[in-house]
Amino acid sequence: MDLFQSLAILSLHLILMLFLILINKSQRQRSVIPTDWPILGMIPGVLLNTHRLHEYVTAILIDSGGTFMWKGPWFTKMDMLITTNPLDIHHILTKNFCNYPKGDNFRKIFDILGDGIFNVDGELWEIHRKVTTSVLKHARFHSLWQTILWNKVEKGLLPVLESISKQGKEMDLQDIFERFSFDNICKLLLDHDPKSLSLDLPYIPYLKAFSDAEEAILHRHVKPSSVLKLQQLLRVGNEKKMSDAWKTLDQFIYNCLNQKLNEYNNMKCEHQEEKFVVLTTFIRKFKEYGVSFGDTTKFLRDTLLSLMVAGKDSTSTILSWFFYILAQNPKVEDKILEEIHTHLDLKLGESWKTNELGEMVYLHGALNECLRLFPPLPFNHKIPLQPDILPSGHRVDQTTKIILSFYSMGKMKSIWGEDCMEFKPERWISKQGGIKHEPSYKLPAFNSGPRICVGKDMSLSQVKMVAIMVIYHYHIEPVEGHLVLPADSMVLQMKHGLKVRVTKRTATS
Repeated sequence: MDLFQSLAILSLHLILMLFLILINKSQRQRSVIPTDWPILGMIPGVLLNTHRLHEYVTAILIDSGGTFMWKGPWFTKMDMLITTNPLDIHHILTKNFCNYPKGDNFRKIFDILGDGIFNVDGELWEIHRKVTTSVLKHARFHSLWQTILWNKVEKGLLPVLESISKQGKEMDLQDIFERFSFDNICKLLLDHDPKSLSLDLPYIPYLKAFSDAEEAILHRHVKPSSVLKLQQLLRVGNEKKMSDAWKTLDQFIYNCLNQKLNEYNNMKCEHQEEKFVVLTTFIRKFKEYGVSFGDTTKFLRDTLLSLMVAGKDSTSTILSWFFYILAQNPKVEDKILEEIHTHLDLKLGESWKTNELGEMVYLHGALNECLRLFPPLPFNHKIPLQPDILPSGHRVDQTTKIILSFYSMGKMKSIWGEDCMEFKPERWISKQGGIKHEPSYKLPAFNSGPRICVGKDMSLSQVKMVAIMVIYHYHIEPVEGHLVLPADSMVLQMKHGLKVRVTKRTATS
């Protein structure tokens, strides 16, 4: 590169920086609604706020009454209708469900998931859902899940917390919960325990790969396709992260799959029936529904990766935000501890069943509040097949990308009242002292409508059980000065983790 080219590139960078500084200065002097610049649209506002995308979108939606049309650069076809309107969300996800499939655009953004349940439409999606529901309802599945869960709590989670509390060290609680969830879901689906939740907390490349892929997916929503293609061609930025993460995850999953399939095929028929294995149960169920696999291993890889993402991310994300917000509300923690002593005190020395959690009303309310303010999946996006008019009056067609901002919904006074930013478990308790229910389109933490998460109850039971065991044995206190912010990711992880100190409770406390 000669001197002239270097000076030209430097000049362009300086011009862009000056332009962004001027935009930033002008936006601070007025409303948070971004300027619709000629040619560039509202993309400069996004560039200035990529480090706080969820809060930025929320501020815009609050200022604009809950629905906002974001204008992309004129040449990119990136205009987006962003909404928190519960009636619009109910219309899109339930009432007019058939008009809002995943579609090709969604599959391109989430291409790493292949033909898994989250990516497909029509008959294949219906089969995926029926098979997954059938496996989850299997009596032997529930027994296996409970055994794996308790084993990881007693031999993984509690020993690690005990070791850290004795040493008086700081630790990243989000990392602990991610390892816990990852080990559980791998053991359940692949019959393989990576043992990432060990006392030495080993580096596990597969965990990092999940985070890198989810970060890249978020950026795919706001970057022009031309930029993404260039990044893919040059192998730079988030697209390089996605490519590397894809290879890492494939290597892990295919190795586990091939090993288990070989073991199963070498078993005698009578032994195949004796041992309940989730992987082989999926194979049998898909065959019963007449699925023609083509590449069997590839189809199973897609199926299991989607379920791994759901199982790993929902549990670890909810637990991380729950203990963060619990630390800001010590009275809530005291009430949960009191409820634990009232209903489960005599059983905490043994492996009780998750269906014994029905009387933990206050804990349920606290978790719902956490889901309201910090949903694991902060948004969803849809594109209609045919032109449509939403209940809010907005007209949409095949060129309109609709962003359903679940994260912003919990911060809207129009939905949750003037106290929407307060953490109030009582919000979910009826006057009679029971659990107060709200429609899923008002609290879409596990999606809503026909595509509502089939593992919702399983995930919540797991979160409750872990929360009870941790609260009963330990007090969690965030490290002073540690900044907790949502990560720029498709999953609402914490950008800098959750640095805490762990103190063991005494018998009197």
